[in-house]
Amino acid sequence: MPVRIRLQRHGKKGKPFYWVVAADSRAKRDGKYLEKLGIYNPNTNPATIELDVDGAVKWLNNGAQPSDTAKRILSYKGALLKHHLLGGVRKGALTEEQVEEKFNAWLEEKENKIGSKVEDLAKAEADAKAKALEAEKEVNAKRAAEAAAAAAPAEEEATEEAAAEDSAEATDKE
Repeated sequence: MPVRIRLQRHGKKGKPFYWVVAADSRAKRDGKYLEKLGIYNPNTNPATIELDVDGAVKWLNNGAQPSDTAKRILSYKGALLKHHLLGGVRKGALTEEQVEEKFNAWLEEKENKIGSKVEDLAKAEADAKAKALEAEKEVNAKRAAEAAAAAAPAEEEATEEAAAEDSAEATDKE
């Protein structure tokens, strides 16, 4: 039975959400699967990926072939790297401790990159909010100036009318 590691679509129309599964290659896309290995949500920024790395490595060792997208996800989370390093253990080039050390070092480096990207996205979002607030303040200031300018001639007319009435009353009294 040829096994594939692939994505199984869930979610609603326009908002996809995927499970990463090990399934028989002849099964339907959203059909029967052998084991759920993780989730992938492309709707968030950065995309949310949760993966059972050890389970994925177990299936890779047993001969499962990942689809193109699943291969990218496995690579992103380090499952393919761990599979590669464990191949070195089988050949005698590395020990289990060296594999764990190299894999953990790679994970820390990857987390630092992701953390810096999240910080950059948050900073860009804060800058965009600040810029939008500044633009809104400018628009409000222009509106207030226009309203004051429109009210000024009306006030002048009202003061002129009041002055005319006062002068008319003064002439009536005389």
